[in-house]
Amino acid sequence: MTTRAKPVRQIEPGTYEAYMHDCPAVALLSTISNRWVSLTMCTLGSYGKPMRYSHISREIPGVSQKMLTQTLRMLERDGMVKRTATPTVPVRVDYELTPLGQGLYGLLSQVRDWAADKTDEVDEARARYDTHKTVQSTGAPRLAARQIEPDTSV
Repeated sequence: MTTRAKPVRQIEPGTYEAYMHDCPAVALLSTISNRWVSLTMCTLGSYGKPMRYSHISREIPGVSQKMLTQTLRMLERDGMVKRTATPTVPVRVDYELTPLGQGLYGLLSQVRDWAADKTDEVDEARARYDTHKTVQSTGAPRLAARQIEPDTSV
């Protein structure tokens, strides 16, 4: 008996479906879900005007020079950030969000605010989970799903 492969789903040109492996939206989702991308976008968006590299760097704790440079270049390439070099000595370089980047900033700032509001709840859930998993892994008796009453009719 021969089995046939599952038919490949086709999408119309110009439409994107992020759950399809080879969809360009998957690569974009991967980019915008990056930690440094979201922190850089939120920094630029919350400042609201062009920022110098050193200012961005100071606002994002833990980002290395290499990572910030790569992130800014990637965001510029994707049309999220505009880089402006002013010919002075030394050259002044400013970064700001484009209209496309401002749209993404609106979404990312909501995620940032949600994370700030829900951190305590998530910490509590993690503690409950870790306690439950620790009890299971140490071989401690599990709680019964229901108590069985002893049969006293004998």
